[in-house]
Amino acid sequence: MLYTAFIFGLISSLHCIGMCGPIAMMLPVDRNNPAKKTTQILTYHIGRLTAYGTIGFVFGLLGKGFFMAGLQQNLSIIIGVAMILIVIIPEKKFAKYNFSKPVFKIISRVKQQLGSQFKNKSYKSLFTIGLLNGFLPCGMVYVALFGAIAMQSASLGVLYMVLFGLGTVPMMSAVVYVNSFLTLPIRNKIQKAIPYVAVLIGVLFILRGLGLGIPYVSPSNMSLFVQANPNCH
Repeated sequence: MLYTAFIFGLISSLHCIGMCGPIAMMLPVDRNNPAKKTTQILTYHIGRLTAYGTIGFVFGLLGKGFFMAGLQQNLSIIIGVAMILIVIIPEKKFAKYNFSKPVFKIISRVKQQLGSQFKNKSYKSLFTIGLLNGFLPCGMVYVALFGAIAMQSASLGVLYMVLFGLGTVPMMSAVVYVNSFLTLPIRNKIQKAIPYVAVLIGVLFILRGLGLGIPYVSPSNMSLFVQANPNCH
């Protein structure tokens, strides 16, 4: 299921342009030195990937706890359903409950720190911008985190989120170089495709949990998340 992370990151990166694009376009990079500009952008992305990997580690550990409790198959189904619900339920419904209120102060501090880093063109500042950017609330990241939980391993949780982040790199890099490379009609069409991709990934997780015996898609119960032929000596 790791491949779904990169694919989802690639498809959802257009959503990232709308949310984080302004941050990328404002990066304090050297506009006159192409080589340096490239390394600066890469430093920014490394910061984002570090943030994604960190939260992937935390949620991977959470998934490992469920795995140790023998809930791995049910968890995969629940996560698949949750992914689909997040997509089909209107954002206005979630807004009524203000889930972010408990962490509002933390988010505000992150934004303040993020703003202060734009005054400095050092690599450290670019890494910090990427790091803080990665911790900002994002619906697409939330969906990816469900996938990290389903990995049921801290290391695989990190890998899942890093692959998701790598999927967003091409589009987020392109927006720094060319601000108008996609017209509004094209962006709208891709935006409409994002929910379908998220639902498809959710369905894959549900099938994974059902253990229908379909190779690679829905393996049997015994081979769902464990090595098919364990080495016992």
